[in-house]
Amino acid sequence: MSSEQAVNERVENIARRLAELPGAMLPVLHEVQAEFGYIPKHSVPVIAEVLRLSRAEVHGVISFYHDFHTEPEGKTAIHVCRAEACQAMGSRDLETHVKDRLGVDFGGTTEDGRYTLKEVYCLGNCACSPSIRIDNEIHARVTPERFDQLLSGSD
Repeated sequence: MSSEQAVNERVENIARRLAELPGAMLPVLHEVQAEFGYIPKHSVPVIAEVLRLSRAEVHGVISFYHDFHTEPEGKTAIHVCRAEACQAMGSRDLETHVKDRLGVDFGGTTEDGRYTLKEVYCLGNCACSPSIRIDNEIHARVTPERFDQLLSGSD
């Protein structure tokens, strides 16, 4: 059995176990992502079949919600706030620096698999902008220099 087949079998088991829940697609997608770290593209038809939905419906939900992803992500997620308050306080320069430092654009993962860069449109920290979130920790008044310090601290 190939690894893809083994993954699809595990995905099918998850989907069958949760299929009777009201609105089962979201619990299924969350559990699949929790199990594998992402939702493998080849598992979309499996989920669709078990839940009696079209592939387009499953794909539409995955692509609509930013927390779902179909490719493995880095060990650490870095979110840069792009909302107006942060932009007014210099987040564009910070954004450029972060992209250059990591060598990836938004949605990208560094070659070593350590970091995934994401954009976010408010961290609720507007009075202390610009802000970023590294995994689940929000950092305020982040300059390019401060970002470098934070990054070296996450190593």
